[in-house]
Amino acid sequence: MVLLSLLIGLAVWWLLSTIPSVGSILSNPVTLLKSFMSELQSGRLWSNIYASIFRVLGGFSLGLLAAIPVAFLMGWYPTVRALIEPWIQFFRTIPPIALIPLVIVAFGIGEGAKISVIFVATFLVMVISIYQGVRNVDPTLIKAARVLGATDKDIFLEVVVPASFPYILVGVRLGLASAWTTLVAAELTGASKGLGNMIMEAGLYFRMDLVILGIIIIGVIGFAMDKGVLYLERKLTGWQELRKS
Repeated sequence: MVLLSLLIGLAVWWLLSTIPSVGSILSNPVTLLKSFMSELQSGRLWSNIYASIFRVLGGFSLGLLAAIPVAFLMGWYPTVRALIEPWIQFFRTIPPIALIPLVIVAFGIGEGAKISVIFVATFLVMVISIYQGVRNVDPTLIKAARVLGATDKDIFLEVVVPASFPYILVGVRLGLASAWTTLVAAELTGASKGLGNMIMEAGLYFRMDLVILGIIIIGVIGFAMDKGVLYLERKLTGWQELRKS
């Protein structure tokens, strides 16, 4: 089915590119393949891909490391939740691109600025998902642990954390998607390399083939990462499916 979907997509793409008003914007697959090979042979494409993956994984990793403890504290302690949740909800409504002037002043135009923008976007997405996981832990599991004499520490480490793990993986998926969608905005902070920078520069010179190429590569890498997390989810959370059945 995946192959069939791909073939249908390519056929629709080809047909649309034959329409004069659309073809000037949407390059056909053959033109795109030639551009891909040219960029690949020149080495520019690899350097752009590497730069973008480095920024995405850097911002995402920092976001995950911050989101997990904050989310668990919010879910476990009502006082912490009351203090932090309003601020998280407030910043969630602000698009990351609006933070760029502040980020440039604070971090300059180096890698720190780009990673910071991605960090903010991924943290806000993941902390909400993981927090919901902590809040949705089955109360029966907690009551059973208390009956067996478990302490609060035991309940947290042996019940809450494992039961919340699927939500952590959902947060990882959402965080990776957010990281890639924020990439272009992050590379507005003066990047000389990166897929977002490649798209913006190509747009200035009306190289629509390179614009589409950059978009497709971002989509392919993001899709592959998402499938990788889904695979881990199936391998690591099979025990929950057994418990539900």
